Amino acid sequence: MSTLFRFATAGSVDDGKSTLVGRLLHDSKAILADQLESVARTSAERGFGGEPGAIDFALLTDGLRAEREQGITIDVAYRYFSTGRRSFILADCPGHVQYTRNMVTGSATADAVVVLVDVRNGVLEQTRRHLAVVQLLRVPHVIVAVNKIDLTGYDRAAFEAVAADVAALARDLGLPDAHTIPVSALAGDNVVERSANTPWYDGPSLLELLEELATIDELETDLEALRLPVQLVIRPQGALSPELTSAGRGASAGERLETQPQDDFRDYRAFAGRIESGTVRVGDAVEVFPAGITTTVVGIDRGPLAVDEASAPLSVSLRLADPVDAARGAVIAASGSLPRPRREIEADVFQLDGRPLTTGSRVLVKHGTSTVQALVTDIRGRLDLDTLETTPTAALETNDIGLVRLKLAADLAVEPYAAHRRAGAFLVIHPHDGATLAAGIVTEGDTA
Repeated sequence: MSTLFRFATAGSVDDGKSTLVGRLLHDSKAILADQLESVARTSAERGFGGEPGAIDFALLTDGLRAEREQGITIDVAYRYFSTGRRSFILADCPGHVQYTRNMVTGSATADAVVVLVDVRNGVLEQTRRHLAVVQLLRVPHVIVAVNKIDLTGYDRAAFEAVAADVAALARDLGLPDAHTIPVSALAGDNVVERSANTPWYDGPSLLELLEELATIDELETDLEALRLPVQLVIRPQGALSPELTSAGRGASAGERLETQPQDDFRDYRAFAGRIESGTVRVGDAVEVFPAGITTTVVGIDRGPLAVDEASAPLSVSLRLADPVDAARGAVIAASGSLPRPRREIEADVFQLDGRPLTTGSRVLVKHGTSTVQALVTDIRGRLDLDTLETTPTAALETNDIGLVRLKLAADLAVEPYAAHRRAGAFLVIHPHDGATLAAGIVTEGDTA
């Protein structure tokens, strides 16, 4: 089992996301004594809970001054903690509609998303929006924490009513089976330890479930072919003098000179980048896009060290048997695995910027390490979160989820997101100020 698991929290306003995260950190003993003392002091000054010693666990994650003053979550708060079984990166996302873009950011690389629902309110529009985003991003695991169960006297019927609504919504959205857990973030029921207050619930606590679920890499690495977007072409800039073979300005070059003859170093040329999926080994046949050349890997370097193989998500430099004309934005892939290059793509996009996206908009599309000019040729419609159907629209506004067609100025090695999560995602960028307008994923139906 992987030692690192990424998950995000989401939900409507005041559903208790920050409190749940704070309780999770506290009960898993991931809070330093001085930090806990500071939070306890602030809680006492505000008279939180009306009882001596009561702690406002939300203060453990609401780090911005405006968040503390207003009692809301504005930005994504990242926290790191570990248990005896696994390490975690947690993203506590805002619940307000205007900050839904932050939820997209926090969930894009998550192995799981924990969506909170107030048992008294049930499924709301923002709950539907967040679950739609989870489906859009193909997050592998969905956990719905039905919170504030203590305020209903731990009523089983209240929990099961919400769980039934969640299951129906998940089916409508095409989500995988959602894990539903009754919790009380404030009291700690079923957060880290299973609660005696819910004897009718025989499932795991939230932390127990997070320790058991498989990561994206565990689910996909063995199934996906090699993809390495080139970030940098490494080659020597002229001959090196002997005095540059140790520390100082020539340290990295010197480390390589200690393991390779100088003549070999002068011929050194490698393509550096992060392996997005799959595994590469010395001797593997690879294909370089857009050069269209098939060649062989003759060396793999991790810094100054040569290795025989490397897998996602490591950053490496690949040495190839043949001279290849490739620069930043190229893609090195397992031979025969790349799809036909595309100049047109159809995609689901999540509108992040306040400026609407309309037909005829000229934008930039960033895919991997490549950025190309593009034109929005058609907006097929937007997702109605009440009916979960696509309705006609002339423009996509902030937080809209829509179906869009783009015409590209250059070929891109994009793939359907459902088949290849990393190779099927891209950003839509404003060509003048560089702002991110939307996040998109290539749909299955594109035949360009």
